[in-house]
Amino acid sequence: MTPSHDTVCKNTRNWLEHAVIGLNLCPFAKSVYVKGQVHYAVSDARYADELLADLVTELKALAASNAATRDTTLLMAPYCMDDFLDFNDFLGQADRALVRLGLDGVLQIASLHPYYQFAGTEADDVTNFTNRSPYPTLHLLREESIDRAVAAFPNAESIYEVNMATMDRLGVAGWTELEVGASASTPKPEDRR
Repeated sequence: MTPSHDTVCKNTRNWLEHAVIGLNLCPFAKSVYVKGQVHYAVSDARYADELLADLVTELKALAASNAATRDTTLLMAPYCMDDFLDFNDFLGQADRALVRLGLDGVLQIASLHPYYQFAGTEADDVTNFTNRSPYPTLHLLREESIDRAVAAFPNAESIYEVNMATMDRLGVAGWTELEVGASASTPKPEDRR
C-alpha cells in the first residue's frame, strides 16, 4: 500500500515539528516553519530520472518564488529511493542539475532519508537519526537564507556536535517514542519487493 500525498505531508510535518524543531536539530527550522515558508512537494517518481525531473521543477519554482512566502522546499520521494546507497548516489545527479540550472551558489540541496547513515557509522548508530526523515527527502535551501541564519547563530559549527549529543541522550528508544517515521501503513523497503 502506497501512502497518499496527504499522508506523506502529514508524516513529514510531524517529523519536522517533533524531531527537527522539537529536538532543535536545526535551530533555523522553527522560524521558517512558524512563518509558513516551508513548501512541501511530493514526488510521484518511481525511478531516478522521474525524481530528477521533479527536482528540477522544484528548484526552478523555489528560485522564482519570493522568499517571504517560500523560503525552503521539502521534496519527498515516498515511492522510490528506498535504498539509502541508491539515494546517496542520486545526490550527484541532483548537484549536477543544480549546476546546469545555474543555481549553484543560489540554492543548496540537503539530503534526508529513513535509513540515513553517516560514513564510518553502523546502520543502527543513533547519531544517524539526526538525518533520518520519514521518506527519502531532498531539502532545497536558499544560500542567502543559510548565510543569514548562520550569521545570527553563534557557534553554528557546533550544531553537529550538539545534535550528536542530543541523539546519544535520547537513544533509539527515545527516538521511537517520538513516532516521527512513516505511518505504520507505509511498508518498509524489504516489504515492497
